[in-house]
Amino acid sequence: MDVMGMEVDCTQAELTKTAFEDSAELPDVKDMRLEAEAVVNDVLFAVAEMFVSHSLHNAVDVAYINVQTREGNRYCLELTEAGLRVVGYDFDQVDESVLTQYHETVYSLLDSLSPAYREAFGNALLQRLERLKQNGQ
Repeated sequence: MDVMGMEVDCTQAELTKTAFEDSAELPDVKDMRLEAEAVVNDVLFAVAEMFVSHSLHNAVDVAYINVQTREGNRYCLELTEAGLRVVGYDFDQVDESVLTQYHETVYSLLDSLSPAYREAFGNALLQRLERLKQNGQ
């Protein structure tokens, strides 16, 4: 096949079909934009404010979350397959000079940043246990 002076061995449809067949063999790739929404919904009760950034570029492999702790501290978090880490100290701020460790979970990250988060999380856990205890009797 000759396309604009270039020889091509297969058609676009064949390339697309091959790409989809190959992708079935790849490990599951999480969409970080969806993961970020789930993270926010999971811990919103224990922080002052938290939302997925609308200003920074979120993609399949990276998403940015803005969080304000109950102490009033603001952070911009990066979410990737490696985990979560602080990348800035204000909403929508990515500072390349900030080198913080990755946390596997949002719970671990917030636990390290906010004593008030730790307290709110613990209180919520106690309340849930009390409800389970009351329903069990």
